[in-house]
Amino acid sequence: MSTSTEDYLKAILELGEAGIRVTTSSLAERLGVAAPSVTGMIKRLSQDTPPLLDYEPHHGVKLTRFGRLRALRVLRRHRLVETFLVEALGYTWDEVHEDAEQLEHHISDRLEERIAAFLNHPCFDPHGDPIPAVDGSLPRAAQISLLEVAPGAKVSVARVRQTASDMLRHLDSLGLHPGVAVSVTRRDPFDGPVHIAVEGKNEPVIIGAALADSILVQPRQ
Repeated sequence: MSTSTEDYLKAILELGEAGIRVTTSSLAERLGVAAPSVTGMIKRLSQDTPPLLDYEPHHGVKLTRFGRLRALRVLRRHRLVETFLVEALGYTWDEVHEDAEQLEHHISDRLEERIAAFLNHPCFDPHGDPIPAVDGSLPRAAQISLLEVAPGAKVSVARVRQTASDMLRHLDSLGLHPGVAVSVTRRDPFDGPVHIAVEGKNEPVIIGAALADSILVQPRQ
């Protein structure tokens, strides 16, 4: 399977995480490709044998069962590589994404399994994203956005839906990474900022609503 095909499948999987159809415009924006090129590619992938995509003009695209399994395999390799770069090579979580994007296409099944075994078969990557198992299953956890947490609630960061290096460095400077305990002290109305107390920080942390929405949390253990 070509690198571009794998990129398309993984992007559709991530954009359609809630089971919704993915529009060609959102896919074009995600991949940095012109919309007509996206349309041509998804038409081709929907006509493969077996088809990788279910495409309806003007209604978007979703993965077929076979396409989803292939996408999950690429996603597994990407997140395993990210974890390996952090755990074994000393990368920081803001450095791993681009290198993992390159390496995910070029590791063998044997190397994939050796990496997983070396890492003791992790369930989550450094950003808290679930790592698909070999059979395509995903670990599940009850998570909500930090933006949805009621003031006074005590939670812990489970996942950060950010890949931009500068944003991850900013979150790191605030102490906001998977596993850290936080509590919401105030949430300003009308999409105002969220005020939080962060474990290990003496001063309160204030973040915008959009950033808070990209941080997934779960009840504190």
